[in-house]
Amino acid sequence: MTIKEAHEGLTNKKFSATELTEEILKKIDRDDKDIHAYLKVDEEGSLNTAKLVDRNISEGVDIDPLAGIPVAIKDNILVKGQQATAASQILKDYIASYDATVSKKLRDRNAILIGKTNLDEFAMGSSTENSSFGPTKNPHDKSRVPGGSSGGSAAAVVSDMAIAALGTDTGGSIRQPGAFCGAVGLKPTYGAVSRYGLIALASSLDQAGPITKTVEDSAILFNAIRGYDPHDSTSSKIEYDEKELLEPDLKKIKELTIGIPDEYFVEGLSKEIEDAVGSAIKSIESLGLKTKKISLPHTKYALSVYYIVMPAEASTNLARYDGIRYGTRGSSENLLELYESNRGEGFGPEPKRRILLGTFALSAGYYDAYYDKAQRVRSLIKEDFDKAFDPSADGVDVILTPTTPTTAFKFGEKTSNPLEMYLSDIFTIPANLAGLPAVSIPVKENKGNLPIGFQLTGKYWREADILGIGQLYERL
Repeated sequence: MTIKEAHEGLTNKKFSATELTEEILKKIDRDDKDIHAYLKVDEEGSLNTAKLVDRNISEGVDIDPLAGIPVAIKDNILVKGQQATAASQILKDYIASYDATVSKKLRDRNAILIGKTNLDEFAMGSSTENSSFGPTKNPHDKSRVPGGSSGGSAAAVVSDMAIAALGTDTGGSIRQPGAFCGAVGLKPTYGAVSRYGLIALASSLDQAGPITKTVEDSAILFNAIRGYDPHDSTSSKIEYDEKELLEPDLKKIKELTIGIPDEYFVEGLSKEIEDAVGSAIKSIESLGLKTKKISLPHTKYALSVYYIVMPAEASTNLARYDGIRYGTRGSSENLLELYESNRGEGFGPEPKRRILLGTFALSAGYYDAYYDKAQRVRSLIKEDFDKAFDPSADGVDVILTPTTPTTAFKFGEKTSNPLEMYLSDIFTIPANLAGLPAVSIPVKENKGNLPIGFQLTGKYWREADILGIGQLYERL
């Protein structure tokens, strides 16, 4: 069921929240041995919330659209009283002492936080193979990866072990697993959703967002978690029109112009993806929306910029994990040895690689050559989008591209070559560097066995545009 269908079932008393939760818990118990989407399931807390929702319904209380809906939470988002490992050994014993703002907002609506999902360690990866607790499998083909880093959340949703989920997206970590697993993945505008209580990877890039079965569900979940938060200095006070998000005016949506950038349909894009996305474009055009060719010339530098900026910020953020203040702590004769043993044993290969890369980029003598230059090119990438969206220059309203260059790859296929793995996010990274909203939507015209996604990128604070086009496409 979708969020909307489950809500209607609860309010019409076709089933209770307890029955719905028990059914999801049974499915997790039965199926997650093969998929490994979850790191921890909160059975007791979930059933307690379900009973509260059932009591409210029996007393005639109008319930929120998310009340009684089982939602999975990526395990780098804090939920008070539950583990928050970020899939790392260095945090394997850490229990969150407070709620992330997004978790609290869902709790306040009586959503059921069913459990914590698997991810690449500290959200560093594109396959969920980097989890120190073992990989998650793609429900469509268990020999293939679900994408990353929010692979557990995407796998939980498409295998019906949750009705919806939250993930985080630093360079594509919601959209890429959405595309690989056949789910809808939304990365909101930077600042639209509070980052308070997210275990930080790269603070200028991270965003929490929904992974759902439909675009309509993504709109419902985004509406619940968005909004200003005084705990997050990067949080914005921009006001959204709730009606526009939840009930898009399809007539206005059809008046939008969609840009198709040449730079995203290049060598390296698989023929299967190119054909499927091309078919989706034709379907969208048949609905009356105009498309036009555009250019984003600095796109080719996005991957290089990202893999300087992100490791630099990661090396700073991960400096706090020393095994002393929280997390795993070993025993050593002096402080330096304690740091070395805690961090050496606690971090896996990918966090170590990125910490080293980031520390090097920020070091004396290399800061100007790498980090400073990367930030300058980042500004040029943002300017490309600004020009493309500029109404005074006959700009477009939304940009459509493939989400990924290939379909889900097999386990081990890219682990020996980190650069090849990093290329999995080549189409999703630009939106993070610019801070723009973007959503991955499954291609319905796909003729293959594995899911394919196309990506819609919108103007700042215009989630309504990309979600509106997505809902129009879904209805087709």
